[in-house]
Amino acid sequence: MNRVALFKELAEHQMDLLSPLFEPFSCPAGEVILRQGEPAEFLYVVTDGLVEMSFKPYDGTPITVSHVGKGGLFGWSAVLGSDNYTSSATAIEAVQAFRIRGDELRKLCLEHPEAGKDILERLADGVSSRWEDAHKQVKAILVQGITEKSKLI
Repeated sequence: MNRVALFKELAEHQMDLLSPLFEPFSCPAGEVILRQGEPAEFLYVVTDGLVEMSFKPYDGTPITVSHVGKGGLFGWSAVLGSDNYTSSATAIEAVQAFRIRGDELRKLCLEHPEAGKDILERLADGVSSRWEDAHKQVKAILVQGITEKSKLI
C-alpha cells in the first residue's frame, strides 16, 4: 500500500488501520474484472496497467465511459453500499492493483471517524481529479453511502 500515491498523505496510524484491509490483485489483459449487475464487493486501486469502464444500457450495446490507469480507482459501488456494480471493468493491459471490500472500508470509517474522514478525502481526490470541481460532490456521495449502509448493519 505504500506504493499508492493516493494514500501518501495519510498519517502512519491511519495507514496502520487501512493497510491490512487491502489485498493485492492482478489479472492479464482482456480479463473482465467486474461485471455490471454483479454483487458490488470490492473497490480497486490501480498500481499498474489500464482498465476500461463500460456501461450497458438496458436496451443498448455497452458504452465505454472511462479508462482507469495507475493511481485510479474503480468499483465505487462497493463503497457506496450499492448491492450491484453499475458498470463493468475490463483489463486493457495487464493490471496490478490493491482491492478492499466495501463493507470493511465502511466499517473502518464508522469505527474511526477521524481516520475515515481523511481516507474518504483521499478517495474523493482519486476520482475527482478526472472531473473539475467534483471533489466536494464525490466526498458527499461517499459519506452518504457509508451513512445509509451503516443504518442496515
